Amino acid sequence: MSHQESTAGRKPNRLIHEQSPYLRQHAYNPVDWYPWGEEALSRARAENKPILLSIGYSACHWCHVMERESFEDPETARLMNDLFVPIKVDREERPDLDQIYMDAVQAFSGRGGWPLTMFLTPEGGPFFGGTYFPPQDRHGLPAFKRVLVSVAQAYRERVQDVAHNVEKITQAVAAMSGYSAPQGEVPQTIVVEAAAALTRHYDRTYGGIGQAPKFPNSFAFSLLLRALDISADPALAEMVDRTLTHMAKGGIYDQIGGGFHRYSVDQQWLVPHFEKMLYDNALLSRLYLDAARALDRGEFLDIAREIFDYVLREMTSPEGGFYSTQDADSEGEEGKFFLWTQDEVRSILGPDLAPIAQRYFDVSAEGNFEGKNILHRTIDAAEAARLFELSEPEIERKIAEIKRRLFQAREHRVKPARDEKMLAAWNGLMIGSMAEGALVLADPRLLQAATRAADFVMTTMWDGHALKRSCKDGAARFNAYLEDYASMANALLDLYEASLDTRYIVQARALMDVVLDRFRDRENGGFFFTSDDHERLITRPKPMFDGSTPSGNSEAVLALLRLHTYVGEEAYLREAERTLKLFGGLMMQQPMGFVHMLEALDREHRGAQEIVLVGNPEADDFKQWRERIGLMYLPNRALFAVNPAAPAAGFVPEAARDKTQLDGRLTAYVCRGFTCSPPQTSLAGLEAELKRPA
Repeated sequence: MSHQESTAGRKPNRLIHEQSPYLRQHAYNPVDWYPWGEEALSRARAENKPILLSIGYSACHWCHVMERESFEDPETARLMNDLFVPIKVDREERPDLDQIYMDAVQAFSGRGGWPLTMFLTPEGGPFFGGTYFPPQDRHGLPAFKRVLVSVAQAYRERVQDVAHNVEKITQAVAAMSGYSAPQGEVPQTIVVEAAAALTRHYDRTYGGIGQAPKFPNSFAFSLLLRALDISADPALAEMVDRTLTHMAKGGIYDQIGGGFHRYSVDQQWLVPHFEKMLYDNALLSRLYLDAARALDRGEFLDIAREIFDYVLREMTSPEGGFYSTQDADSEGEEGKFFLWTQDEVRSILGPDLAPIAQRYFDVSAEGNFEGKNILHRTIDAAEAARLFELSEPEIERKIAEIKRRLFQAREHRVKPARDEKMLAAWNGLMIGSMAEGALVLADPRLLQAATRAADFVMTTMWDGHALKRSCKDGAARFNAYLEDYASMANALLDLYEASLDTRYIVQARALMDVVLDRFRDRENGGFFFTSDDHERLITRPKPMFDGSTPSGNSEAVLALLRLHTYVGEEAYLREAERTLKLFGGLMMQQPMGFVHMLEALDREHRGAQEIVLVGNPEADDFKQWRERIGLMYLPNRALFAVNPAAPAAGFVPEAARDKTQLDGRLTAYVCRGFTCSPPQTSLAGLEAELKRPA
């Protein structure tokens, strides 16, 4: 029975009025769901009922499983409605609630994940929780109905135990936000030492960190590239190269349509969880751009280009913003959209191309996933050319035709659902990557797309005083969080470097001024997850750890350091250094938790590499020099442009104000730590200066 058939004739609950596609997916559950808000909290207080808080997101496979098994079951729904006030939250809209209650369930049980199932007092105090609960006892997990009855009974009859749990869990969650800095400075060697610590968990066979399940860990490998830039250790280059090569060949990468799936369930990167997240593809496209430059691997530029093509085709709204996610499931089956049988491949490609496709993408009669095939590459084009006795250009044309035909055939399938809300933080990550891609790939489409997305966010979600978190159907909602402000600020600085339009520096500064004013922890340093005018929750979290997305604090530090380079405001440097000192001890103890913060620390330690170009930005030689700069791996780059014909036009950064041309020729200066190179009037001279060790 389809979901539509199972809900036919059923009256919707309150979630039908919500903006979030994830919440609306639950609008026809027999559960009396509330969105998080005063109506639900007031009812819980008035009736002295515990709250059942369920947090998930639209692309979450196990969230869908729990909905089908439990939330669609009338008996389970009756228990939920009778015993609790049920509240459903989209973690992508309310990461503040997700952060607090994920910390709570981890403090309680030692593990976390989604769906997140928490039981709260009417005041929001957590006293019991878990993640996925099955409909019957299995795999060591209790049946959800049994959990509901037991928790409700405990709330009624064991009042002191519940109060004790609330106190202990709340104290543990609050302690994470009340962390204060130890004494001592962070050593200059920490980036290389952290990279060495990361390599102890490296999979030397297939690349990546750990065994299975295996996540991309974009920031870990970005940090290894920085350590390589410092140490020139060839072992680090090999680790990044092997990992990115295996990922690009694996089933975790959509070989036909581009873009990465969420993670691999196996060690070999073969079988993914099939959802695609905007943030993964933003971070991975940027990593492939960086690795291509640092390792001189043109193939990695191709992967970045394919990711961008996927995002422009599948994940871009008519207004220019970027959508959030695509589901793993279609037609009720995980991965159905992405799987192939051998007969399908033969029918679509015919006798000329099918044998090549079967060998190149490892298509077999028995399949590699539930009787079907996840396409992945076991050989490269050169090996395929030898096997089929063709030249490399011929085999590459045939592979391109295979991909084109399979893609066209796949377009006729039912596509996975797409979550079309647009989040400021995730848009910031993709805007930044596309802006960098425009510089590296010299692709004006990417600059245009990044510009449109930034303009969308800064007109629809920013009113000049405050930013909103989410936008869908033209309506912007929810106070933005630290990560939204900081990620967008970094994106605007990336966009400045790609376009040299100084209005983006002005906009980035406006966002970070709000961060300093409304998010700063004036007592201990660092920044809170929420602004000082946000809804009061059981605690005010302070995001520390970098996970699948960067923490708000690491993004804020990086934005402040970059802004200081451009505008010279000492308050930006002071607060960035204060935050780095706050987390310095933890960075040394747990480098895997602070991989992006360590990148910001590297910028603070080594300083910016300031490149000032003095000349006509529209001239061919100016554009050629910029393209060449874009093709170099310069992780701490800051780019300035001075047009002698209009030296005072718009915003002119301090570092660029006194730079002049030599003999009327295009001239470059490379500055580090208040010292600038002699003026360079040749591209070779500029490149040599940029390659000189800091």
